[in-house]
This record gives sequence, structure tokens and C-alpha cells, in this order.
Amino acid sequence: MRIIGITGPSGAGKSVISALLDKYSIPTIDADAVYHSLLIPPSPCLDALKNAFGDRIFNSDGSLDRTALGAIVFSDEQKLSLLNSTVLSFVLDRIRLMISELSAQGHTAVAVDAPTLIESGFDRECDEVISVLASSNVRLERIMARDSISKEKAMLRINAQKDDGFYISHSDSVLYNDGCMEQIANELHKLLLDKGFISGEQK
Repeated sequence: MRIIGITGPSGAGKSVISALLDKYSIPTIDADAVYHSLLIPPSPCLDALKNAFGDRIFNSDGSLDRTALGAIVFSDEQKLSLLNSTVLSFVLDRIRLMISELSAQGHTAVAVDAPTLIESGFDRECDEVISVLASSNVRLERIMARDSISKEKAMLRINAQKDDGFYISHSDSVLYNDGCMEQIANELHKLLLDKGFISGEQK
């Protein structure tokens, strides 16, 4: 099983790459979706978050108040690091299990879409690390539209993340996604072909 790691800052459009990979029958594991699946109570991951941040990040029914947690971590780099260190082991263990299951089903390649792929160290388990980048203005508009938040809150998220240089220096390949679908599709196809993830017959 060969693993493609997909990462990049919020709003860069990593999900576009995941959708394009689907046409090559390369399944994608969405680390954010895995994380959210681990937040359904009762959950050891939720227990760890309570120990780290206290009751203030929970609703009265015991579910996670993501807005409250986001307000804490996206304005404090140390709190963001605490969040990542608290949940990453749970997320990575589940991802490894899912990769094993996909391998048992006969898949020869899988992609893992993870915003903290590099920070978690999971990039070292990947055969190819692709960073997806976009201009800050494009990212800002995408985050505001996707999450229905103000410009100020979207900027907090952007400023809390690594700069482009970090991703470039830790990646095997970089794709720029400022909105031209044909261009990024062609670049991804060439990359997959050059690295042997697909054959010349696959378009």
C-alpha cells in the first residue's frame, strides 16, 4: 500500500485534490472527518479534550462546543498546539486502521488529507507528500464562505497556521489551487503518472 499525504493551510482547497483522486480509484481518508467521528460521546478523545481544556468547551448535553474550542485555539498558538497534541494520537490510530482495511480490500494506494500531516509526523509514513497552496485572498474568501464566519475570524485562522514556506520545504510536490480546475487536474495527473501511482492509460 502506497500512501499519498495531502496537506496545506485552511482554504487552500485540499478537498479538490481528494475529489480528483477519486476518478483514479484512489480512496481518500479525510483526517478532519475522522476527528469529528471521534467526538461522538462517549469518547476517549472527548475525555482527553476535557482534561486539556476543561468543561468550558462542552455543551450541556456533553457534546463538544466547536465554536468555543475554536475561539480558544485560533487566537492562541500554544492552545492550538495543545489541541493537536491531545487529539492526534486518536486520529492517527484510526487512520492507520482505515489504511489497513483498505489494503485488505485490494487497494494499492490511498490518500490521507490532513491539515497537520507534517506537524503530526505522519508525513514520514507517506510515500509522497503533496502540499496544496493558494493565495491568502483566495483562502480568505473560501474560509468565510465555507464556515460562514467574518473576515476577522477567518484571518485569525489564517494567521494561526504555517506559512507557504513551511509546506514547500516539507513536501515532495506542491500544487497551487487558485481556482483553475483544468490546470490543477492536469498537474495532478502528471504528478501521479510521474510517480507511478497511475498508468498512462488512466486519464
